[in-house]
Amino acid sequence: MGRLFGTDGVRGVANADLTAELALGLSVAAAHVLAEAGTFAGHKPVAVVGRDPRASGEFLEAAVVAGLASAGVDVLRVGVLPTPAVAYLTGALGADLGVMLSASHNPMPDNGIKFFARGGHKLADELEDRIESVYDEHRTGAPWDRPTGAGVGRVREYDEGFDQYVAHLIGVLPNRLDGLKIVLDEAHGAAARVSPEAFARAGAEVVTIGAQPDGLNINDGCGSTHLDLIKAAVIDHGADLGIAHDGDADRCLAVDHRGNEVDGDQILAVLALAMREADRLRKNTVVGTVMSNLGFKLAMEREGIDLIQTAVGDRYVLESMKEHGYALGGEQSGHVIILDHATTGDGTLTGLMLAARVASTGRSLAELAAVMERLPQVLINVRDVDRSRVGSSTELSAAVAEAEAELGTTGRVLLRPSGTEPVVRVMVEAADIDHARSVAGRLADAVKSALG
Repeated sequence: MGRLFGTDGVRGVANADLTAELALGLSVAAAHVLAEAGTFAGHKPVAVVGRDPRASGEFLEAAVVAGLASAGVDVLRVGVLPTPAVAYLTGALGADLGVMLSASHNPMPDNGIKFFARGGHKLADELEDRIESVYDEHRTGAPWDRPTGAGVGRVREYDEGFDQYVAHLIGVLPNRLDGLKIVLDEAHGAAARVSPEAFARAGAEVVTIGAQPDGLNINDGCGSTHLDLIKAAVIDHGADLGIAHDGDADRCLAVDHRGNEVDGDQILAVLALAMREADRLRKNTVVGTVMSNLGFKLAMEREGIDLIQTAVGDRYVLESMKEHGYALGGEQSGHVIILDHATTGDGTLTGLMLAARVASTGRSLAELAAVMERLPQVLINVRDVDRSRVGSSTELSAAVAEAEAELGTTGRVLLRPSGTEPVVRVMVEAADIDHARSVAGRLADAVKSALG
C-alpha cells in the first residue's frame, strides 16, 4: 500500500479510492495521533468539519464525523465553506483539529480529506505518517481504544461559522472597495456564498458566475482552471477586474479589465509591493516555489525584494514562512498565503487584498501586474510513466542537462512528479514561446522513453 497522503491531504475518486471506510478510519487515527502528540490537553477534544459542495462530500462528511465522535471528539459541523474558512475557524474557536472534505481543483468524481492541527495549521509530514501508521495498524486487526457513555463525542451544527469568517475577511482589509465592479467566478464550489458576500460587504459592485453549485458541477468548465468564462464576463460587464476561485477557494487567479489573465506570480508581485509599502513585508522577502516564473524572480530582484523558492506545494511555502518569519508567499497556481491573516492559502482573502490595492492606488490591475513580465512557460503532463524514477534515471538526467545547456541563462527546465496526480510534469521557460514548446516536447518524449 503506497503512502495515502499526497502534497495536499488524501485524494482519490470518491467511493472507489476514497471510501467511507477509509474516511472513518483516517479520522479515528487522526484523533488518536493528535491526542498522543499532546494536542488534546486537559479537555474533551473538539474538531471543526467542513466540506465543499461535491455530492460525495455528503457521505464522506458523515463518515468523518462518525469516526471523530467515536474517538471521543466533539464535532462542530460548519457545512459548505472554503478550506481556508475551516482552517480559520479551527484556530478562532480554539478547536483541536479541523477536517476539510474537498479535492480542490480536481474534477467532481474526486474528493479528498485535509486535516488541520490546533491553530488551523496543516499537519507536518511526520504527523501524517503517524496517522497512516496508526490507520494501517488498526486496519489489519488491532482494536481501537473506544470510549463509551459520556466519553463519546457530541455533534452539533455550527452555522455561525459563515458570518465569523466573512467578518474576519472584512476586518483585515486595509481599505474598502467602493467604486469597483468585480466579476467573481466561484467554480460552483465552496465559496459560492462566502466570496460574493465578502466583496459586497467591502463595497464592491459584484457580478457572480459559477455560483450555483448542485453537487455535480464543481470546477466544470469554470473557476480558476477554466478562465474563458470570466474573461468574457469581465469584458461584457465592463468590470474593473475578475477574481476566479477553485472548488475549495484556497486559490485565486485574476483577470484584468481587458480580459487578460493575472496569475499567482503576478498577484504575489503586486501584493509584495503593497505590503512593503505598508511595512508589512517582513524581512523584505516573499516565498515562491521552483515553479515560479523566471519573470517573477527577475521582477523581485529589480525591486530589491528577496525571493525564497521551495518545493511545489503550498504546505512547503508555509513551512518556510513559519520557520523564518516571512509574511507573504504562494504559488503560480494562485495559492497565496498572507500569514498575518491566514494559516493557509485563501482565495477570497487574496482577491480582496488584490482589489483593495487597485482601489487604493487608483491604478488598473493591468498596470499593477505589469511590474513583472511573464516569460513564456510550457507545461506538459506526461501520463502512464513511472514517476517514482524521475530523480534516478540517467537517461532523463542527460536529456535535462542537454536542454539546460541549450537554453542557457535565458530559460529554465523543471521536471517533477506530481504530488496530486499520476503524472510527471515537464516545465520549460524560454524567451520565445516556440523555443519553449520545442524543448518541452523533446523532454516529454524523453520522459516517455526513460520512464515508460
